[in-house]
Amino acid sequence: MKMKSRRNFIQKSALAGTGISLLPHFVFSKNYNMSKINVGLIGVGLRGTNHLENLLLRDDVEVAAICDIDQARIKLNLDHIKKAGKKQPQVFGKNELDYKNLLELKELDAVIIATPWLWHTRMAKDAMLAGKYTGLEVSAANTLEECWDLVNTHEKTGAHLMILENVNYRRDILAVLNMVRQNVFGEMMHFRCGYQHDLRFVKLNDGKSAYGKGVEFGDKGISEARWRTQHSLLRNADVYPTHGVGPVAAMININRGNRFVSMTSHATKSRGLHNYIVENGGKDHPNAKLKFKMGDVITSTIETSAGETIIVTHDTSLPRPYSLGFRVQGTKGLWEDDGERIYVEGVSEPHRWDEADPWLKKYDHPLWIKYGEYAEGAGHGGMDFFVLHAFIESAKLQIAPPLDVYDAAAWSAITPLSERSIENNGAPQYFPDFTRGMWLKRKPYQWIKDTF
Repeated sequence: MKMKSRRNFIQKSALAGTGISLLPHFVFSKNYNMSKINVGLIGVGLRGTNHLENLLLRDDVEVAAICDIDQARIKLNLDHIKKAGKKQPQVFGKNELDYKNLLELKELDAVIIATPWLWHTRMAKDAMLAGKYTGLEVSAANTLEECWDLVNTHEKTGAHLMILENVNYRRDILAVLNMVRQNVFGEMMHFRCGYQHDLRFVKLNDGKSAYGKGVEFGDKGISEARWRTQHSLLRNADVYPTHGVGPVAAMININRGNRFVSMTSHATKSRGLHNYIVENGGKDHPNAKLKFKMGDVITSTIETSAGETIIVTHDTSLPRPYSLGFRVQGTKGLWEDDGERIYVEGVSEPHRWDEADPWLKKYDHPLWIKYGEYAEGAGHGGMDFFVLHAFIESAKLQIAPPLDVYDAAAWSAITPLSERSIENNGAPQYFPDFTRGMWLKRKPYQWIKDTF
């Protein structure tokens, strides 16, 4: 789908339907229904630039400010904006704290934060304190204290935060959510998910070697190698859980009638990054002498208050194809995305898998049926269109987003809890109730038929 058609969709369609159809129950505010909003971008690296490119296709958004300490990224994004024929934004990035000056802009209605992980919570807190509707890239927080900081700041200010978990909008994920809501798999029992992605070339990249063959990080690295690899050096934890856990949490109404209760975690030894450095930089390279703390495969098992179990896997330092490893299992059947297969008792041939594609087409979610063509080219198979659209429409209405601050806290808590469990030989760790008991009465995610 060409950019022009997506822009025409934004101009002419009844937009609120696509933005709110995965929202929990809410009450519309009578004070807000902005037809156009001003958005600021904090962080315009690869992910921030992707958001910018999608925002530039919308006539209901003006990118009023951008911020990044990398001036090359600023220049690149200014070029994108100029090419799109849009007004040039205010620019910030003189130092690491210049984002605070961006947040002082009264004309800004919303901000999107796509910076290194260690900055996520502090920037999101400052954004909410400034009264900005806040979109935060994953993961949202690194510690339990940071998780509570996000919740407490939201409750103190009333400003909303949406965790921008795009996998919740993946086409097959929404089709399976549709199947769960229609009881195709029966009562939910067990899930598997995670982040299984060979990132050695991302974690070790100096920008000079052939693609995938760099062995530098930190000050000598480029892109994510500048900051992401440090976590592997110093932390033994599942540092990136939300791509898997987010969709599962939606399916079983976490924070909305259900909650995470406890978790145990275990880690393998660490060999992947060391071996990669030796193979591509030599055994005498200084980085070959480093001891990486993060286990190559980290496995966590979560128990919920409703009695489901969830196995979450983090695997980013060994050679392997990409997979989020989803398995959705109930009393009547299950779906697995590895192999794209489904089994439904009484429908499938006994003890034999069905190909998933006919099932996924049958239960394709109304969002994708009606608006999927407009998502083409938006990034990550189109799901970036839907997550960004949900954020913009929620911000225009100033309502709670579909993936809110309580989700951000509960999903991100997996990182510090897994770290603590691994340190204590797999001892169970208990999730704080970030809703302070309100999960008992908060309304579940609603599956809304295509009536808009």
